Amino acid sequence: MMAAHPAFADWDGSVAHARAMQSELAQRVVLRDGFPKTLRTIAGFDVGFEEDGAVTRAAAVLLDAETLQPLQSEVARIETVMPYVPGLLSFRELPALLKALDRLGATPDLVFVDGHGIAHPRRLGIAAHFGVVTGLPSIGVAKKILVGAATTVPHQMRGAYVALRHKGEQIGWLLRSKPNCNPLIVSPGQHVAMASAADLTMRFVTRYRLPEPTRLADRLASRRDEDRG
Repeated sequence: MMAAHPAFADWDGSVAHARAMQSELAQRVVLRDGFPKTLRTIAGFDVGFEEDGAVTRAAAVLLDAETLQPLQSEVARIETVMPYVPGLLSFRELPALLKALDRLGATPDLVFVDGHGIAHPRRLGIAAHFGVVTGLPSIGVAKKILVGAATTVPHQMRGAYVALRHKGEQIGWLLRSKPNCNPLIVSPGQHVAMASAADLTMRFVTRYRLPEPTRLADRLASRRDEDRG
């Protein structure tokens, strides 16, 4: 099933080949800002599951970048294409995310994906894979560290952040988006510089821990009563 999807046309279905593809696709990640100077629209993406995991449910929310008012919300459902394999989340979730993206009436200037960008063992988390395939500037916003460590913790002050490193390389930030809450793991996915990722994420944080794009997408992906598509 997965091999038939255009995003995985060359995949033979094995874990070893998927990991090799990740390493190759990671070479296509561009860690330079490639989004418009004045952002007009942003979008958030997240994935949930229905029917005991048999159905993958991807949510996309398009927002006005200035007011943060939602402009459009979509849900796409597909048959789950593979079981969960650590480190290969994008191979499970990307087909549904791309379907949700296709349903949006406008192309967002910047995308936030619930998950990791390059803060991944092979530097290709779901946000980076999404960005490489679509060409859209993307940032990964995750709740837990997948790989790497920081030498210290961010200050409790809202907006404080410290570098997340793995094997001597910076792969993201630990961002204190809300005082007295665990930091977010923020990493660039595609066409976003490392230096820009944390500040861009904080730009769209309101009173909640999560930035509005992924907060709204998370609600839609995980709660059936939020389904509008």
